[in-house]
Amino acid sequence: MNSKNIIPDIKAGIVVFLVALPLCLGIALACKAPLFSGLLAGIIGGIVVTTFSGSALSVSGPAAGLTAIVLSSTATLGSFEVFVAAVIFAGIIQVAFGILKAGNIGSYIPNAVIKGMLAGIGIILIIKQIPHLVGYDKDPEGDFDFLQSDGHNTFSDLLYMLNYISPGAIIVAAVSFFVLFIADMEFYKRDKVLSFIPGPVLAVGFGILLNISFSKWDNQFINIDPEHLVNLPIIKNFGEFTSILVTPDYSQILTIKFWVVVFTIAIVASLESLLSVEATDKLDPKKRNSNSNKELLAQGLGNIFCGLAGALPVTSVIVRSSANIHAGSKSKLSTIIHALLLLVCILALPNVLMLIPNASLAAILIVIGYKLAKPSLFKHYFYKGNDQIIPFVVTILVMILTDLLKGVTAGLIISVIFIIRSNIKSSFDTATEIIDTKPHHLIKLPQHVTFFNKGFLVRYLKDIKPESNLIIDGSINRTFDNDVKEVLTEFIKAGKEKQIEIKLINFNL
Repeated sequence: MNSKNIIPDIKAGIVVFLVALPLCLGIALACKAPLFSGLLAGIIGGIVVTTFSGSALSVSGPAAGLTAIVLSSTATLGSFEVFVAAVIFAGIIQVAFGILKAGNIGSYIPNAVIKGMLAGIGIILIIKQIPHLVGYDKDPEGDFDFLQSDGHNTFSDLLYMLNYISPGAIIVAAVSFFVLFIADMEFYKRDKVLSFIPGPVLAVGFGILLNISFSKWDNQFINIDPEHLVNLPIIKNFGEFTSILVTPDYSQILTIKFWVVVFTIAIVASLESLLSVEATDKLDPKKRNSNSNKELLAQGLGNIFCGLAGALPVTSVIVRSSANIHAGSKSKLSTIIHALLLLVCILALPNVLMLIPNASLAAILIVIGYKLAKPSLFKHYFYKGNDQIIPFVVTILVMILTDLLKGVTAGLIISVIFIIRSNIKSSFDTATEIIDTKPHHLIKLPQHVTFFNKGFLVRYLKDIKPESNLIIDGSINRTFDNDVKEVLTEFIKAGKEKQIEIKLINFNL
């Protein structure tokens, strides 16, 4: 361990802790699971997964993308106890994925889609946190779904919140933004004393002080409602700590529905982790390449522990990972520190944490969201052409209206369409020249001829007139699709009747 990294990692660990705390609680609330199951997932993800992870900066914990799966799976299996048993076996399957080296799938996702995913998460983060800025907290912090359980959606909440504005929350939010802005200035970063205090920590500190001050004024207009403060389960002693742990129930292990849930969790959690790690590598200032197979192994071990402890399943999550990177993390130490802080603070300092207004945390998350979805990123892709900007925008739009995996899938489909279109467009090099009043045609075959090239070849051969010459050069060709081979074979047969002279160079049908 490099001693120079310790201070930056401690600072980053504190920032990630402040980001992870409301998300762990909010995701558990959105999943209708015990609040402690979310916190425990954050602790296990930060310690167990990080220890074995193939990524230096990725942070794992309960993921918003699994909320719908947790809700539906718990309803299908009948209890949260049976669900966490399924999480154990999902973890075992993920370990198998890692051993079988299934992690390389993340390398095939185009950059435009990965960047679109990052920007999409940033925009969702901003939109979802705006209601918390004004004191409206009906939608839990960790719920990133477009459609909400109360019948509202991401956009309608922006209108509905206007009926529940809290002046106290707005003041806290304004002060938090101001503090975060100051903390990002060069004089703050260069100051030997101030630079030791991360901006988010200062913002939360001011939020607590304002909350205490408002409560002493006994003024309903400015007081912050208790629902707008961090809500933690109070644990008084170790016996109480062990009593709230959920014990897995294996009673349905022989049913088909149990194993459907197991494979669903394993596949979705693995895909989300691989996408997140790929995105984390894109944000990493050192541009390190994570070992994706090792990451799957680590995620699997983490979920085995989560299931045994009665916690929500974990994945690598980009919000916490990006917060880790932007806070200046240098190594895995910051992620472990954030997990230890989660453990120590919920056991020893719950009353202090419950003084934190959600508006302070929302301001921190909005700043993170802005860094993920900077206008310069949109400008960059706008000038890169349709094959880049369209998958980028489609990924964002579908993510906002559905979820992360559907957004990435939509962006990937659009990217593949552009690849196919490009492949067809530049499939063959051709030339035509008139020699002694007779047309001479040349077709140079590419290295790989697929069925996507069939349409172009059919159109080109159709335009060759009788009594012409045709040369087909296969010097660089390596593979040849049977459908295309059939088209050429039929043309050569028909060409004899049309007196078309055909010559094959380094190519046999």
